[in-house]
Amino acid sequence: MSLSTITALSPLDGRYASKLAALRPIMSEHGYMHRRVQVEVAWFIALSDAGFAEFKPLTTGARAYLLGLIKNFSEADAAAIKEIEKTTNHDVKAVEYWIKSKFEARPELEKASEFVHFACTSEDINNTSHALQLRSGRDQVILPGLDRVMLKLREMAHAHADVPMLSRTHGQTASPTTVGKEMANVLVRLQAACDRIAGVKIMGKMNGAVGNYNAHMSAWPDFDWEAFSKKVVETPEPLGLGLTFQPYSIQIEPHDYMAELFDAVARANTILIDLSRDIWGYVSLGYFKQRLKAGEIGSSTMPHKVNPIDFENAEGNLGLANALLRHLSEKLPISRWQRDLTDSTVLRNMGVALGYAALAYASLLTGLNKLELNEEALADDLDASWEVLAEPIQTVMRRYGVQGAYEKLKEVTRGKTVTAEALHGLIRSLEIPQPEKDRLLAMTPGSYVGKAAELARRV
Repeated sequence: MSLSTITALSPLDGRYASKLAALRPIMSEHGYMHRRVQVEVAWFIALSDAGFAEFKPLTTGARAYLLGLIKNFSEADAAAIKEIEKTTNHDVKAVEYWIKSKFEARPELEKASEFVHFACTSEDINNTSHALQLRSGRDQVILPGLDRVMLKLREMAHAHADVPMLSRTHGQTASPTTVGKEMANVLVRLQAACDRIAGVKIMGKMNGAVGNYNAHMSAWPDFDWEAFSKKVVETPEPLGLGLTFQPYSIQIEPHDYMAELFDAVARANTILIDLSRDIWGYVSLGYFKQRLKAGEIGSSTMPHKVNPIDFENAEGNLGLANALLRHLSEKLPISRWQRDLTDSTVLRNMGVALGYAALAYASLLTGLNKLELNEEALADDLDASWEVLAEPIQTVMRRYGVQGAYEKLKEVTRGKTVTAEALHGLIRSLEIPQPEKDRLLAMTPGSYVGKAAELARRV
């Protein structure tokens, strides 16, 4: 059976393949190989500039050619590396041999070929390659996906800032809010979560087999290898990697920054699960309608249905993403002694975790863009919930020292169908100033929204 979107085992490469086109070049095996080539080339060029008599600085032409290997890296190149790996059974060594194969008929590079992968352990290449993948995945896919959701939430917060909506605490009627304020609540939470994602320092180490520059020192014991490594790791691309230098490690970079990043993404996803469930509920209550799509079917037997499938899809995929992200963040910082291989196979699933997240963001945005506010349903719900005005009435009563204010309102409202007439009768009987009576008599469930509109417009 040939591999296609129909036969793919993962839905990310099958049913949803077209929706993840932006992530695939970054987090795939091809993307991993591409970054390995980038790291090897950056290290090689930097060695030529280190001042060693045995490796003179490369010519401008040689540098341009090497940087071209990165810029023009193709699927054919990745396939060639995989072909070499069939013999080496070692993926990093296959990259090294592929680079050396590109030196053929180039005397300057052939002469210096033994400086490819010089003094490096495989993890020097792998950890920095993973870091480059994660930085690109975060900056080019995850954060832009979240930004699009936030822009939509901001638009909804402002557009519906003044539209009153009945709140429900514990599923029961509660003090009214506005639709815009509820969108603003999520936006503020999500912005804080995105700031945490963006703030994670993406780290890399290049310090040898167990983090002590053993091999490096054996070749040139008087050379400052730590400073050199730091320069390669932190120098901006293309001549460096543009990462944050990790000075202490065992054979592997400790992966603590990865755990921090994955936890931060999972926190944003949890906020969006909360949003997805709430919107699902509001659609169920009729607060929102969903725009119809020509030819779309909601049920195979019930032709009237317009299901909130985008929010259900988002919730499900966010859950899958978080399950993987949490395993990654819990497992990756743990390694037996100076190295075990359990992180290697787990790290290959970073793209799967981020893929489910990116898919969920797209589904959620699609769902939000389909929503149409049903102000009539919102108004009807408020008009049937006059009991929510028990709160302002008893609060004003307390202001003026009316004894047992809470208890009196509880007696009138708790568990009962409350009408405007009943509340107005109570208000007229209160021993409070007439202007306060008039203000309470003018109040409706729809007008009792506090600063909700102001807060919504402010985000």
